[in-house]
Amino acid sequence: MPNPGLAAAAAPPASLSSTIADVPRRSASRTPNRVAVRFADRTWTYAELDAAVTRAAAHLLSLGLAHGDRVAAYGKNSDAYLIGFLACARAGLVHVPVNYNLTGAELAYLVTQSGSRTVLADPALRGHLDDLDLDVDRVVPLRDADDSLLAAAGAGEVPELDVTVADTDLAQLLYTSGTTSRPKGAMMTHRALVHEYLSCIVDLDLTADDAPLHVMPLYHSAQMHVFLLPWLAVGATNTIVETPDPADILRRMADDRHGAFFAAPTLWVALANHPDFGTRDLSTLRKAYYGASIMPGPILERLRTTLPELGFYNCFGQSEIGPLACVLRPEDHDTRPDSAGRPVLFVEARVVDTDGNDVEPGGEGEIVYRSRSCASATGTNPRSRLKFLVAGMGVPPPMRA
Repeated sequence: MPNPGLAAAAAPPASLSSTIADVPRRSASRTPNRVAVRFADRTWTYAELDAAVTRAAAHLLSLGLAHGDRVAAYGKNSDAYLIGFLACARAGLVHVPVNYNLTGAELAYLVTQSGSRTVLADPALRGHLDDLDLDVDRVVPLRDADDSLLAAAGAGEVPELDVTVADTDLAQLLYTSGTTSRPKGAMMTHRALVHEYLSCIVDLDLTADDAPLHVMPLYHSAQMHVFLLPWLAVGATNTIVETPDPADILRRMADDRHGAFFAAPTLWVALANHPDFGTRDLSTLRKAYYGASIMPGPILERLRTTLPELGFYNCFGQSEIGPLACVLRPEDHDTRPDSAGRPVLFVEARVVDTDGNDVEPGGEGEIVYRSRSCASATGTNPRSRLKFLVAGMGVPPPMRA
């Protein structure tokens, strides 16, 4: 006879699940008065951020959006962009980040193919949307307008939301470009991304005292899901910058005493070659993260020689897995500088041949993953789950927590 207690444990109610919107809520309950986010001249404590997310979620629902609706986000880095993402998560909407450099047909394709009926946009970018014949219900300004999402988030009573969000719900449609076709959206659930956040916290040594500086685009999964959200989960004070500028970054690192920083190798190269690099006091910087490509050897050597207390982490992965899959930690950089590191907490990885058999050490093959942080599918068609299952990726058989 089936055991009802076991059945309930296998399928917990949504109220017991862990979602992305729980990240700011939990941090607010622990450290309500700690500064969570700084952007330009605005500062948000964790309590203020959590309240702003609820107000923004209520505003989106008041526009007629319903659970599961797709909402495109077309903006540069800002506190409003972050609040927009978290508000979508709390309202049960699906966030669709769009590269703010896209215009014309590329922009139209992502908005249309994702099924987005609402676009959250920076007013400065609104003209690119107006140039297109898009079949959307509305464009909501993210900031810098009286009717912006930020304005709705920043004032008024904090309402009770009549919405239920489960960790199995789709949270984000994350578009990634392939080599053989047009971009497809990796379908990321709340559960997948929350597992990603925990892996990042553990394997990247993230703490509340890191004082991180965020300059890479938040539309990209690395800055948002490997760094910003995990640091919000541990209660750090996060500084967000609209766009990266080497001189400004070095000034901020020195003046604001930042302790952690992520950048693509190209930006690390620009920082190491900048004339201010040798004159700014960067002694508080302790954790340096990079990814997307190997750091040039001479640049890495210059950075490590100039800043001997700075530990470097090479972050390897892909959008469909959250995106962090493997990390080369600081203690491994001397012995394995050409390695992508070891799989993170919730990732199992194999290197296989064309028949799916494990290759011998030193052999060539294709890397496949099994993880709770994998996308449930790609594109808007759940039948694309097939390619994940055939490769031994994506949705794994039951795994012990």
